[in-house]
Amino acid sequence: MKFLNEEELKKVIEKKKLSSYSDEILNQLNEVIKQNLNLILKSYKNKEKLAKSNSEKDSIPFLDAYPDYNLSQLPSWVRENINEAIVVGSSKKVVQINDGRKYHLDNSLNDLSGQEWTFFTCSVINTRYPTQGKEGYAHHIRKVHPSPKPPQLTKEIISFFTKENEWVLDYFMGVGGTLLGASLCNRRAIGIDLNGFYIEKYKEAAKALNLDLQHTIQGDAIEILANKQSLISDILKGEKVSLVLIDPPYGDMMSRKKTGEAIKKKQDSSATPFTDSPKDLGNMEAADFYKNLKNSVQNSLKFLKEGGHVVIFIKDIQPKGKQLNLLHADLIYLINEIDELYYLGTKIWADHSVNLFPYGYPFSYVSNQIHQYILIFKKKTEKANR
Repeated sequence: MKFLNEEELKKVIEKKKLSSYSDEILNQLNEVIKQNLNLILKSYKNKEKLAKSNSEKDSIPFLDAYPDYNLSQLPSWVRENINEAIVVGSSKKVVQINDGRKYHLDNSLNDLSGQEWTFFTCSVINTRYPTQGKEGYAHHIRKVHPSPKPPQLTKEIISFFTKENEWVLDYFMGVGGTLLGASLCNRRAIGIDLNGFYIEKYKEAAKALNLDLQHTIQGDAIEILANKQSLISDILKGEKVSLVLIDPPYGDMMSRKKTGEAIKKKQDSSATPFTDSPKDLGNMEAADFYKNLKNSVQNSLKFLKEGGHVVIFIKDIQPKGKQLNLLHADLIYLINEIDELYYLGTKIWADHSVNLFPYGYPFSYVSNQIHQYILIFKKKTEKANR
């Protein structure tokens, strides 16, 4: 890697017309450059350590170690580099390709390298996904929904909890963030939504992104999961899903009138419910919301394989007096009551693309909630039930 000297850096600044900016901005820019250089240097040092460590380990070409191995069981990124892949370490279970990525042959959960696995397990996700251009992933179409999930984020979640070509179920699909994410990482998916308009917008977005359409069902997911299960079974044809990934309406949060900034700016403060249907979880009072959501998760488990996962997005409502409104905590306890499931942990997604407003100013603290909770549960295996 070639680094710029001082004279070269001055030329870059002049060429990019950065010299017109204040010293404060240039100092901030310089700090960002330093931070990124440190990350790059750290990455190179880690690769050097890895190369040194590998040189000290026993290694053998993969095809020599496993001449009869069923290569279809390997992730595509390993198969594509199989002729140069080596088996490292005394366990003879770790496959390494030329760029240093490693895959453990006993990994029955996903197709990730060890480094990717470790990165995903960080409990906090910080993102600022673009909403325009190619990296917006058809946000201009999907934004008709009050809270569309970024396909990049759902892709990361799906990639951790499934292998290629496995099934994902999202029965609150909205405009299809989960389905788009599944297509981006070569998984199959089923989406259900009460609102046919949102399903059509998903299809429009998938077409704009040149992605294959996933399976969709229009209807009341609560009713379908309880009494019309064949609509899902007919698609699965005897297979099971590996992941149930849902982003349910957060109680009646969206069906309430807006307050705060909308009123200050004299904007429309009307409620923005997902639908007008009384069957919509987003139009239910808290008790009914919790009851129906728990029942939906319980009923979805018949489609989920043993050891599969249930992942739920949830966001807290602002506290009111002594009322805490900690939906994520309430939901953890509630879902963990289901015998077949147990709670694994939480990831916090901080969405830095959310605008900050001076809520409560200048009288009281009111949180700008840019984060959501991603709750992770696992279905017990038959062995664990014994």
